[in-house]
Amino acid sequence: MCDARDDEQNYKCWLQKIKKLTSNPAYRQAGLTPTYMKVLEIKVLKGPNYWSVRRTKLIQMKLDLEDLEQKPTNLIPGFRERLEKMFPTMIEHRCSEAVRGGFFMRVDEGTWMGHVIEHIALEIQTLAGMDTGFGRTRTPEGEQEGVYYVVFSYMEEDAGVFAAKSAVRIAEALIAGTDYDLEADIQEMREIREDTRLGPSTGCIVEEAAKRGIPYIRLNKHSLVQLGYGVNQKRIRATIASTTSNIAVDIACDKEETKLLLEAAEIPVPRGTVIRTEEGMDAAIEKFGYPLVIKPIDGNHGKGNTTNIINREQALQAFAAAKEYGRSVIIEKFITGFDFRCLVINNKFICAALRTPASVVGDGQHNIQWLIDETNKDPRRGFGHEKVLTQITIDQFTQKMLDDANYTLETVPAKGERVMLKPTANLSTGGTSTDVTDEVHPANIFMFERIAKIIGLDICGIDIMVADLRKPVAENGGAILEVNAAPGFRMHIDPSEGLPRNVAEPVVDMLFPKGSVGRIPIIAITGTNGKTTTTRLTAHIAKSANKKVGYTTSDGVYIQNQLMMKGDCTGPVSSSFVLKDPTVDFAVLECARGGILKAGLAFQNCEVAVVTNVAADHMGLGGIHTIEAMAKVKQVVPETVFPHGYAVLNADDDLVYKMKNDLKCNIALFSMDENNPRIKEHAKANGLACVYENGYVTIMKGTWKIRVLLARDIPLTYEGKAIHNINNCLPAVLSTYLFRDITIEDIRTGLQTFIPSESLTPGRLNFFNFKRFTILADFAHNPHGLQLLCDFVEKLDYPSKIGVISGTGDRRDEDIKELGEISARHFDEIIIRCDKNLRGRTADEIIGLLKEGIDSVNSNIPTTIIPNEDLALDHIYENPKEGALYTIMCDVVARALDKIKELKQREDMELKSAGQTV
Repeated sequence: MCDARDDEQNYKCWLQKIKKLTSNPAYRQAGLTPTYMKVLEIKVLKGPNYWSVRRTKLIQMKLDLEDLEQKPTNLIPGFRERLEKMFPTMIEHRCSEAVRGGFFMRVDEGTWMGHVIEHIALEIQTLAGMDTGFGRTRTPEGEQEGVYYVVFSYMEEDAGVFAAKSAVRIAEALIAGTDYDLEADIQEMREIREDTRLGPSTGCIVEEAAKRGIPYIRLNKHSLVQLGYGVNQKRIRATIASTTSNIAVDIACDKEETKLLLEAAEIPVPRGTVIRTEEGMDAAIEKFGYPLVIKPIDGNHGKGNTTNIINREQALQAFAAAKEYGRSVIIEKFITGFDFRCLVINNKFICAALRTPASVVGDGQHNIQWLIDETNKDPRRGFGHEKVLTQITIDQFTQKMLDDANYTLETVPAKGERVMLKPTANLSTGGTSTDVTDEVHPANIFMFERIAKIIGLDICGIDIMVADLRKPVAENGGAILEVNAAPGFRMHIDPSEGLPRNVAEPVVDMLFPKGSVGRIPIIAITGTNGKTTTTRLTAHIAKSANKKVGYTTSDGVYIQNQLMMKGDCTGPVSSSFVLKDPTVDFAVLECARGGILKAGLAFQNCEVAVVTNVAADHMGLGGIHTIEAMAKVKQVVPETVFPHGYAVLNADDDLVYKMKNDLKCNIALFSMDENNPRIKEHAKANGLACVYENGYVTIMKGTWKIRVLLARDIPLTYEGKAIHNINNCLPAVLSTYLFRDITIEDIRTGLQTFIPSESLTPGRLNFFNFKRFTILADFAHNPHGLQLLCDFVEKLDYPSKIGVISGTGDRRDEDIKELGEISARHFDEIIIRCDKNLRGRTADEIIGLLKEGIDSVNSNIPTTIIPNEDLALDHIYENPKEGALYTIMCDVVARALDKIKELKQREDMELKSAGQTV
């Protein structure tokens, strides 16, 4: 089933379904009744994902069309006309037809409502100033009929989620032919965008960094952003960088202190003083005379500033306005001239802009309100920061300026008269900017660079009032008004007139000199089984090479072997935790299916990706119903490898080996058989591989062999008996060998010192020796993993082998039955217990399926049912079979291990009290 015709197979499927429905007269004659769809879930994907590795910001909405599954668009009377009337700009949606108007052609031919909702969600975002255009609508193979995954790109996460819900409401209104207030939704999306987006200054720095391949992580909902990873990271908050001096920021925020420093350095500044009372104000007025400026001592962005004060009444109002932002207020001589902002970065002059406050020019016919409305029709003006200019709004400052001029909004100004509407020239209040960089006199450039050094700011905005920057300030009576930390960049990157300046470039040059991209090496590991052990071993080898390693596993996040977070930490949040840590210089990240499907990966690219295997597990979850689809999920990880990096693939697994055909990076293979034809072909092409040959873990460079270590000498393999752990060693060895600063000796040391234990490899072949029996605890939780565990147990010498098994409730019936079948083939006795979290099933259901699988192999095998894991362990302790090995499939590893250790301590105390040797 399909709904977006982008390949031949999908097209045929779509066409057949349309023909089937349209040939049924009942549907054409059916009356239109109110129809509602059901949003089953909405996921926000933030990194490389199942749908796209390159387009990382996607909304995935699982949508049940219900009875609309039987009503494609060509069977809904008037739908096309209503849709086009509401969204005439959709004519630009080319869709799979790849021509202008292609989407409307699909609507005419008949398409499903999920596809329409995808296009509506994209269009309303565009109308709200977020132009984005990627979408997919699919019903995955095996999914319930009528359930679609509607996927579309977004620019701002919250706005994307709103768009998903809004698109469904709009579609329902269009189907029913009812009115819908589209403008209200679009305005709400604009407001969401402005509340959540990075500001233009922060945004342009992030964009410049991203263009250079420097990764970034937004650290809060505001403007704090990390550029780079681990030890190589830098941070910015708006236009303050982690390199910016705290002392310099403090100075710049204290206008009086700034003024004193500049005055002492013979920089021209306005005459003025600091006041706190009306008496102080009156004294300053008498001393300096009008016109004056009154502003807060530590204000910013023009807040509380009043300029060109010409009488005491205005001064009192200005004093009150400034006092709202602090006790101390600056009063100084108003300097006439033009308002310029000059930008100095890393002590180098970058650019200058002439700033003009919001204003209108009279035509002698229309009033001020009409002139404002007409000015706001300029297509360059938008809501907030969405366009080059911001719309002019009427606020208290506008009213004050009109009052001072004895004007109202109904006043008709004379032709050519300029009416000022704001006291300051901020772009965010409707002001304009003109680039004048190329006109600045060299003497002024020298002064600006000197000012930045005097204050100590590495990103410095200098406000100057002067008649002409083309002449030295000292010659035309200008003065420095303020020196700003965190200066806005918008006036420079998007001036109203003149040449835009890429002011983010020198910022990024300063933070990452000499081509540095701020990255740390990342090895990403995925697969069905063996991920955690491979991750831990890989991290241990890197640590043996003196790397400061951060790694994520299914039992926790570790920074240099210190456990920082407990639990299943194989998703993007845990990966980000490692990449944000400033002590880490090497990352090994386990990336499981769940995290990829839920939110995507936390990183855009990695140096090395490992795929251990693909087996049938978690089938039916997250829209994945086939093992081929599961392979596509796992393939997301190697698709993120840099072109110069390596994908380390299992040559013994058909689905994993097939991935190489879609990858655009180097390929390295591993295999348990050096005679595997795929390995031989790869070696002939001078490829890199790691194989198990003649008892050795061996690296192959072309046909040359480097024998690393005998497998039986690697503790993790239990003298070579744990074949699956030999297999896990191969990608760990190969992926670390790919780094030049990790030597063969480092790898050998790592292999020899990685001792399996409940602390180093929790839940992976953990042995606990009691006086009368032994417990082997393992996280095997699917048929493939249990089979590998049983193969290992077969090689162990115990008089009796008893399996303690369970099934996971969210797995398929056949998967749970197969656990029972495997257990019946390998254990002498079986104890069935249930997980604490039954995941949608009853205990009786799971036990019944396991018992059905056991009985299909051996109905006579002794089987005990103890639903609770703790009670099952207590039963073993109190009723042990002499010399037996109890192999336990752990549910929650940490809890199971704690219970086993509790029983071991109990036995030790009992033996000690009985006078026996512990």
